[in-house]
Amino acid sequence: MSVSDKTKKSLENIGLTSYEIRSYTTLLKEREINASEISEKSGVPYSKIYEVLGLLEEKGWIGSDDSRPTKYFAKSPTTALETTKQSAENEFLKNRSVILTELTSLYEKSGTSEKPDIWVISGAMNIVAKIMELVENCRSEVLIAIPQAGEEIVKQSLPKLRQLNEKGVKITILTSDKLDKESVKSISRIAKIKIKSGLFGGGIISDKRYVVILMGPEISGSKTTDIVAIWADHAGLAGFAKEYFEYLLKDAKEVK
Repeated sequence: MSVSDKTKKSLENIGLTSYEIRSYTTLLKEREINASEISEKSGVPYSKIYEVLGLLEEKGWIGSDDSRPTKYFAKSPTTALETTKQSAENEFLKNRSVILTELTSLYEKSGTSEKPDIWVISGAMNIVAKIMELVENCRSEVLIAIPQAGEEIVKQSLPKLRQLNEKGVKITILTSDKLDKESVKSISRIAKIKIKSGLFGGGIISDKRYVVILMGPEISGSKTTDIVAIWADHAGLAGFAKEYFEYLLKDAKEVK
């Protein structure tokens, strides 16, 4: 069974070899057959077929039974792709942790980080992505002020905030009294949360250094309902934002 060059290239891009592609696509057509038959129908040399099938099974693209000789079958493309995706994500996270542990320390010691980056970001998904990056790297404390316009951001960020809570990171959240009760309830399980009426701006401060300032359309002057944000790697700006955050907390009502 042949596939288009475009599909073959995509399969190669996610880690399958030419022999693996030929073996898998043969199984899609033939259902359950043994290694010798797969070799014959796919053109993969018999001397290589068991190695190829073993790798495909390890990657989650095929399965096998207990018959003699062993028969192999293709798993659905959806299942196979999801397995490959999860494996790649797990591998990335493992390597990311190792890399950041050493290289972040070198970066901070070099003094390069004293040249701050400042970015203006628009669009909820772009803002969420930057917040996820900031939250992912938080080590000790995160302070969050959420305006009503940031409700979707709250929902998107909850899984990461739960992870931070499990790591022992201190989380304090200040939110609008207009935020829906279900979101407030979800947040209160993982963080100290306070409610303030009339909260229309917001932001996130991570480890007293990194800051995202959220601005609703009423502040940014936008004619849409979208929000914009300023992200900065600037200890001075983060320090100022933290002081203002603590000022707002003073007369906010705590949720218990």
